Amino acid sequence: MSKQKQAQLRKSVLPFAQSDTRASVFQIINTIIPFFLLWFLAYQSLAISIWLTIPLTILAAGFVVRTFIIFHDCTHMSFFKNKKANRVVGTITGIITHFAFEKWKWSHSIHHATSSNLDKRGTGDVWVMTVDEYVAASFWGRLAYRLYRNPIVMFGLGPLYLFLISNRFNRKGAKRKERLNTYLINVSIVVIYALLMWAIGWQAFLIIQLPILFIAGAAGIWLFYVQHQFEDSYFENEEEWDYVKAAVDGSSYYKLPKIIEWLTGSIGYHHVHHLSPRVPNYNLEKAHESTPPLQKATTITLLTSLQSIRFRLYDEASKTFVSFKEIKERLKEQKTNLPLTTRNTSVQEK
Repeated sequence: MSKQKQAQLRKSVLPFAQSDTRASVFQIINTIIPFFLLWFLAYQSLAISIWLTIPLTILAAGFVVRTFIIFHDCTHMSFFKNKKANRVVGTITGIITHFAFEKWKWSHSIHHATSSNLDKRGTGDVWVMTVDEYVAASFWGRLAYRLYRNPIVMFGLGPLYLFLISNRFNRKGAKRKERLNTYLINVSIVVIYALLMWAIGWQAFLIIQLPILFIAGAAGIWLFYVQHQFEDSYFENEEEWDYVKAAVDGSSYYKLPKIIEWLTGSIGYHHVHHLSPRVPNYNLEKAHESTPPLQKATTITLLTSLQSIRFRLYDEASKTFVSFKEIKERLKEQKTNLPLTTRNTSVQEK
């Protein structure tokens, strides 16, 4: 794609990069109110049967994901025209979703500016190693990476790490506004938790809240993971990296059933979002449907997206993701070609 066509493509989505106050307010109403209602119903259902509570918490988790999309748009300053409104709503939805608004706004902006750039990995993204990096890594480096990419760790322990550690502490070098925002959200969560435990008892509170957070967290990590980890995803070094290509070729169109698309705030149109982060979630589908070149983005479905579980390493030679199994032979060759003294040292270290 020529530079001229890239510029035209970015220009074509500009009409959709406009927030609509009525649409934003309506989305808050049809997202936040149902979440609180489902939470209340889940509590009431405990008196009948926990088997009635479980489906209510699963549905409530879906509304937490939808709330996160509002939070996400606010971090891009795309949900409202007014910056203060974005910060206020972003902080409130940050309390509900347990994400620090200013901190995530900072890291996520870096993710957008560096997505698919092999020389600028490490902030706001999923850890990706290239095949060459993995082969050259130490035993412990490979082990750490394999654990990180293990589905049980990523989607099982990942939500716990996000909610209890990553989102609760400020990053080194954070500015005062960012630090204070994290403190405000943390204190608000503690106060709300304490009041609810006092009102309904800690057992009932945990039976409802923990599944909601865990399911929403796992779903959120999955969405973030799968929309950049597909077989022929775009990755390039700094000198070859291109913003538009990273957006259109490095982000997928996750074609989801309509109800799931609604609950996930149309974030499946991830290629549109990366091309123009100022497009609010309720305009993403319109931008996709109105821009033919965007319809050529890699399309994945619920079924085909499951294949991404086996994509662990990026192979710069073939420009594709590969599994650990596929590079076993290269590791064997490396071990065979090591000098005898080096091999003995490696065995002793293990």
